[in-house]
Amino acid sequence: MNEACEQLRLKNQLCYPVYLCAKELTRWYGTALQELGLTYTQYIVMMYFWEQGSSNVRELGKALLLDSSTLTPLLKKLEQKGLLSRSRSSQDERNLIVTLTDAGRALQQAALSVPQRACACLGLSEAEAKTLYDLTCKVLTNVEKEIETWQSSK
Repeated sequence: MNEACEQLRLKNQLCYPVYLCAKELTRWYGTALQELGLTYTQYIVMMYFWEQGSSNVRELGKALLLDSSTLTPLLKKLEQKGLLSRSRSSQDERNLIVTLTDAGRALQQAALSVPQRACACLGLSEAEAKTLYDLTCKVLTNVEKEIETWQSSK
């Protein structure tokens, strides 16, 4: 491989270990969340509702960076499990309001050990975990800005 192409080697890419880390961490969560009967994406949605209580689908999608084609079946499954309820807004029928149920609130107690177990899985000190979190958020913000710039230039 010539020197010009050296930059294209997997070992020289930041995106590759970040991708692998996200993939494997999501896989770990998938296994850990089986006892709660949740997928990783369902868990993220439930964490949002544990914080918010209720929300419309548009706000949920914006907060989690998920589109309605992903959210609709996911919310239906969580409703079938009795964790969320969905209803149309009385002010605007197009607006779907999703609310945490009592069973959904109760699940929060069962989920309390998941973040601690995830941190233990990472093998990082508290300071290292905070640094990783801060850097990841910084990267995410910068990438989102770059995507917005690309989209607005089209």
